[in-house]
Amino acid sequence: MVPSEEYVQRRNARQLRVAPYEKIHIRLGKVRLLLAAVAVFMAWASFRAHSLLPLWMAAPVVAFVGIASYHSRVLRARELSERAVSFYERALARVEDRWAGSGETGERFDDPHHVYAGDLDLFGKGSLFQLLSTARTRMGEDTLARWLLSPSAVEQVCERHAAVEELRDQLDLREDLAVLGEDVGVGVHPDALLKWAESPNQMKPLWLRWLSPLLAALAIAGAVVWAVWGIAAPLVLIVVIEAVFTYRLKKPLEEVLHGTEHVFRDLDLLSGVLARVEAHRFQAPQLQALQRELLSSGVPGSRAIARLRTLVDLINSRHNIAVRILDAPLMYSVQVAFAAEHWREAHGSALRLWVDTIGQMEALLSLATYSFEHPADPFPEFADGAASFEGEELGHPLVPAALCVRNDVSIRGETRVLLVSGSNMSGKSTLLRAVGMNVVLAMAGAPVRARRLRLTPLRVGASIRVNDSLQEGSSRFYAEITRLRQIFDFAGGNPPLLFLLDELLQGTNSNDRRIGAEGIVRALVNRGAIGLVSTHDLALTDIGGSVAGHLRNIHFQDELANGRMTFDYKLRDGVVTKSNGLELMRSIGLEV
Repeated sequence: MVPSEEYVQRRNARQLRVAPYEKIHIRLGKVRLLLAAVAVFMAWASFRAHSLLPLWMAAPVVAFVGIASYHSRVLRARELSERAVSFYERALARVEDRWAGSGETGERFDDPHHVYAGDLDLFGKGSLFQLLSTARTRMGEDTLARWLLSPSAVEQVCERHAAVEELRDQLDLREDLAVLGEDVGVGVHPDALLKWAESPNQMKPLWLRWLSPLLAALAIAGAVVWAVWGIAAPLVLIVVIEAVFTYRLKKPLEEVLHGTEHVFRDLDLLSGVLARVEAHRFQAPQLQALQRELLSSGVPGSRAIARLRTLVDLINSRHNIAVRILDAPLMYSVQVAFAAEHWREAHGSALRLWVDTIGQMEALLSLATYSFEHPADPFPEFADGAASFEGEELGHPLVPAALCVRNDVSIRGETRVLLVSGSNMSGKSTLLRAVGMNVVLAMAGAPVRARRLRLTPLRVGASIRVNDSLQEGSSRFYAEITRLRQIFDFAGGNPPLLFLLDELLQGTNSNDRRIGAEGIVRALVNRGAIGLVSTHDLALTDIGGSVAGHLRNIHFQDELANGRMTFDYKLRDGVVTKSNGLELMRSIGLEV
């Protein structure tokens, strides 16, 4: 199926749903207004004109309550349909390369000291995260960001491939979870939920959990004795004992009851997403494993939350006047608090699994959506042996398809380093980012922007966008060598390192730059790393020493015609053969 055509068809269908709901909403609003007017008139007729019995007022009141309940369901259905329309509008924007600037940017994950996040535009406006993420919950965003920031094991990556392949064409599931996830994204705070779920019991001593129903039964028996024989002493004694216990538990009692009420709102929002995942039939092993996580406490997560809903209803009923009267003799609040803590004992440990399951499911759905919207992008193939990278028709994932120029990039066998030369703006940095982003996608479990990509497991280290820092008191050169040391520390680890060094050591003099560049590249290669180094300084293209047999020169060409520089962004073998810098300066009137 063509993604854009499918999205347009579904968006239009959801838009057709919204209009009837809007009409019903307007009509019900008028009916409710009419019923309110009727109720006012009947109240006047009953109490001022005495022409109607007050009991007749119950009819419009009951009708008003029933219609209000139905009206709320209509509004909810309209809201869900509007969310679905927005879901497909955002999808169309991605397919048509209008996505930059819309959606979550993931800026809260950006770390200027991360070894490649800033260099490869992982987060921020127009970033890889903004392109990939369809997550509506904080948990989904956290999981996707974690996958992008650190390479996963090949076994995990292959499991994600199977899950993404299964989820790719399941638009109904993707839509439902996105629409339901809006509730979770707006209201759920996973850190607060987990803190509550994993907190120790506050209602102590625990033997009161069994004593409180016994005291309640004795209070009922005391009330019977008082009613039958007129002896109030047993009831009074029991109530005094209950009052002493309740007073001792006053502080933890209120904390448990209020805490349960507070977190239930978040849990109730989660239940819809959990129920949708529980009800679906999955085939991929990872998806089946995630579904099993929702049963880790013995019952489905949505059903466990439904049980908590009953407890919260009992907590809220304490405000009822009748329950207030019976609260003390029946130890109602104490028993409900113990029941709430019992629920937390039974299901609190599973809550982290529920949250993690939602996060992983949304991250997988993000990758599945990207796969559906880019049907020409394949999954990478993983190879064994020494570090290698072979990309055919490799492109930059963030460049619109109509503008993206693709190139073949191969680092394997004796070739361990590609030295990319060319003028500024010729495409050197874009090539480095294209290679780095595709490795990040590959190691996260996503499809890649290439006709074919075969690589060994790799970890990326990049020095592309390194700047000085006034706050940290470091120059650009110092910031760069600090990053290089960080990259060097990753070399020799598992998985092997892919280094991306743009305009290496440009902050120092030419002699130190050449010696330093050769030493850095040699040290990285000797530790099993592979990579790309870009430069417009042709002196660096003659790096020799022990890396000479492992280094291959490639370049981008440019043309200057009528004072205008043009680029074709096509990669060529060898060192760039010409420089147009002086001609360009002269073309704008500089006397050089």
